[in-house]
Amino acid sequence: MRSDSFNAPISGAQKTRFKVLGAIGFSHFLNDMLQSLIPAIYPILKSAFVLSFGQIGLLTLTYQITASLLQPLVGFYTDRHPKPYSLSIGMGCTLSGLLLLAFAPSYAALLTAAALVGMGSSIFHPESSRIARVASGGQYGLAQAIFQVGGNAGTALGPLLAACIVIPQGRNSLAWFSLIALIAILLLWQVGNWYKRRQLRGIQTAGLHSYTQKPLPTKIVTKSMLILLVLIFSKFFYMASLGSYYIFYLMNKFHLPVQSAQVHLFVFLFAVAIGTVVGGPIGDRIGRKRVIWVSILGAAPFTLMLPYANLACTGVLTFVIGLILASAFPAILVFAQELVPGKVGMISGLFFGLAFGMAGIGAAVLGKLADAHGIEYVYRLCAFLPLLGVFAAFLPEVKRRSNE
Repeated sequence: MRSDSFNAPISGAQKTRFKVLGAIGFSHFLNDMLQSLIPAIYPILKSAFVLSFGQIGLLTLTYQITASLLQPLVGFYTDRHPKPYSLSIGMGCTLSGLLLLAFAPSYAALLTAAALVGMGSSIFHPESSRIARVASGGQYGLAQAIFQVGGNAGTALGPLLAACIVIPQGRNSLAWFSLIALIAILLLWQVGNWYKRRQLRGIQTAGLHSYTQKPLPTKIVTKSMLILLVLIFSKFFYMASLGSYYIFYLMNKFHLPVQSAQVHLFVFLFAVAIGTVVGGPIGDRIGRKRVIWVSILGAAPFTLMLPYANLACTGVLTFVIGLILASAFPAILVFAQELVPGKVGMISGLFFGLAFGMAGIGAAVLGKLADAHGIEYVYRLCAFLPLLGVFAAFLPEVKRRSNE
C-alpha cells in the first residue's frame, strides 16, 4: 500500500496523511448524516406525538446540550490520556440513540434518544479533531476543513434521505441506518489502530504543541476567547434558525409540501459543506482573522434580505448565507487552538461544545418565539445576528513559528 495508508511505516517526518484525513472526514460524514436525521424527521414527530414548536426546540436542546456539556470534558481528559478507540465507542452511542428514535413510544423516549446521539457526538468530535491535526502535516486549516466538510456533507444528506426513505416508509425505517453506524464503527477502529501505533512508537504528534511566535498575555487570550464566543453565538444561533425551522418556514410562507421543503434544506446544507471546505485552506493562506471577519459580517446583507424574498430568491439567499457563514468555523477553531497551544482536545471539545450548545439553546429559544409570534418573525429577528461579526476586528494577529 502507499506510504500514507493506515498500515504504512510511520516516520518522524511530518507530512499530511490524506488517507487518515479522508477516513476521519468520511466517518464525520456518516456520523453527522445519522445525527441530521433527527431534525429532518421533525415533521413526522410533530404529527405523531402532537408536539408544539417549543417541544421540537427542547428535542434539539437535549441533543445539543448533551453534546456541548460533555465535549470539553472529553477533550480535557483525552489531552492527558488519548483514547484511540473512543471514536468507535462514540459511534456506538449514536447507533443506540438512532434505534431508540426509530421505536420510541413516548416523548420522553425521544428525549432519551436525542441525549444518546448527543453523547455520541461529544465523544466523537474532540478526539477526531485531534487526530485530524495530528495527520495535518502542518496544514491545520486544510485538515480541519477536510474533517469538518465531512460532517457538513453528512448533515446536508440527512434531509434527502429522510425525504426519500423515512417520510415514505415511516419512522421505523430509521433502524436500517444502524448498518451505516456499524460501517463507521469499523472504519474508526482502523483509525484508532493508526493513532495507537503513533503513540506506541513515541512519535511527536504534529501540531499538538504549536506555539505562537511570542506567547500572548493571559488578558489578550481571555479577551479573544470572549470575542470568539460572541462570534460562535452569532453564527450558530442563526444556523439554528435554518437547521431546525427552515422546513416549517417554507411550508408556512410558501405552502411547500414536506419533501420539497427538505430538498430546499439540502441545498442550504450543501452550501454549508462547500463553505467549510473553502474556509480552512483560505485561512491557511491569508490569515484566519480575515476569514472570520468576512465570513460572519459578510453574511449580514443576505440575512437581512431573506425575510422579504420570494421563493426563488429565498433559495438563492440561503445558499449564499450557508456558503459564507460556514467558512468561519474551521478558521475559528484553528485560531483558538493557536491561542492556547498544547490543548487541542480541550479547545476542540470546548468549541464544538459551544457550537452544539448555542445551536441547541437557539433552537429552544427560537421555538418558543415561533409559538408566540409565528415562524416568519423568527427570521426577521435573526437577520441581525451576523452584524455581530464586527467584533472580529478586535481579535489579535496570531502567527505560528516559521518552522512549523
